Amino acid sequence: MAGKNNGIIIRYECSSEQLVGEIIKIVGLVQAKYLIPVIDHLNLEANPRSSKTGNVTDAICETIENDPELFPVKTKGILLATSYYERLERKRFRIVPADPAIEGILDGGHNTLAIGLYMLKNAMEYYGGTISRGAKTWEEFKELWEENRNILDGYLKVAKEGEAEEFDFLVPVELLVPRDVEDSACVGKFKNDLLEICAARNNNVQLQLSAKANQKGYFDDLRLLMEKRNSGVSDRVEWKTNDGGEIKVQDIIALSWIPLNLISLLQDGEGKVLEPVAPNKLYSAKGSCLVQFEKLMALPQATVEDNGNYKHKLTSGEIMSALGIAAELPELYDYIYSEFPRLYNRAGGNYGDIAVVKKMNSKRKVKKTPFTDLDLEVLSPGGFIIPLVYGLQALMENVQENEERLVRWKQPPMSFLRKNLDKIVEHYMGILSICDYDSQKVGKALQSYQLALSGFKMAVAGII
Repeated sequence: MAGKNNGIIIRYECSSEQLVGEIIKIVGLVQAKYLIPVIDHLNLEANPRSSKTGNVTDAICETIENDPELFPVKTKGILLATSYYERLERKRFRIVPADPAIEGILDGGHNTLAIGLYMLKNAMEYYGGTISRGAKTWEEFKELWEENRNILDGYLKVAKEGEAEEFDFLVPVELLVPRDVEDSACVGKFKNDLLEICAARNNNVQLQLSAKANQKGYFDDLRLLMEKRNSGVSDRVEWKTNDGGEIKVQDIIALSWIPLNLISLLQDGEGKVLEPVAPNKLYSAKGSCLVQFEKLMALPQATVEDNGNYKHKLTSGEIMSALGIAAELPELYDYIYSEFPRLYNRAGGNYGDIAVVKKMNSKRKVKKTPFTDLDLEVLSPGGFIIPLVYGLQALMENVQENEERLVRWKQPPMSFLRKNLDKIVEHYMGILSICDYDSQKVGKALQSYQLALSGFKMAVAGII
């Protein structure tokens, strides 16, 4: 078995090759047991989506169990890519993925997961063990795989002697390599093409925008800023599709537009100005917020390609400063979220009698804040809260510092909220009755955001 430094050996039963521009496409069938080194040494960094167990992996395992001879024609198999490889004897190839962010398993993560689980399950059951029930992400599977790798080795020895299944069912494996690994221009073009190949091949449909944005590195700086600010929140975000986070990345990106709307007007390559995001879209059109974020980060004034691959590096200090503020917003959101019911009642309302609030709290025994996962007494519909969070924009400013513009806080936001949120809620709470206490109407009405913003501005000015 080849190690990481020596590469991974792919052994085909039969294969054919095609030359497509600067790419050699090697297609063939591989016995499942020869994919064990792939599972040992590769992960899904290069795949825009992570994989997890579910109906898809269950169906794959069922086919392997009941119709192994039909498996190669029922599945697309696995797509691998590497910028360096060697041809060996007996239809073998040694692949050496140099950059796990763009090389390795490009497609077929669910197939790889299902095949790995099938082999591990058989090996563990042979020795009287079992795999725990419940859904498993790729990362959880890899931990299980590594913990029981010695059991699999023992099973393979027994299988070789004919006393157990040898995992010789065939798997379609497609390998993409550069036409000439010694030609730096050829290899560079090959690497640049990999993301678009992923997008076109993954499930034969266009990847979710969030998956492509993450793959291009557009979330990297915001993720790092959040990790530094509050790693507990960052760890709960599903930065990569199917990665298992409780917080959708779209929710984080939507909040980030509160400070991002203050950056200088930017233009694309054709001179078209990038439009800011309307405040009510933070609640009603989070997908649009993500689309606009992808457009922003793709601008030449915002990012540049990093080291010749499709990963982009943020170069705008102004955008970076806005993302720094965005990293603080989940905690501020949760403070407003937890305080709003009490302050609403203190201002003369009866929050618990609002139908949508009563219904929401009667169905949920466990009550936590959305981002920081802290215990609280009363849950609130997001449509009531997000306009107040948008109002925090009144505490931000875009200023010139040295030779660049930066978005920064005018004053510490948390201390401001502790001192002024009660007065702001009293100013704002009338919008609930205007919208018939319908959280959807409140969250979608532009007037809600204007009212909240004016309340914050008056508090800043000392008027309320």
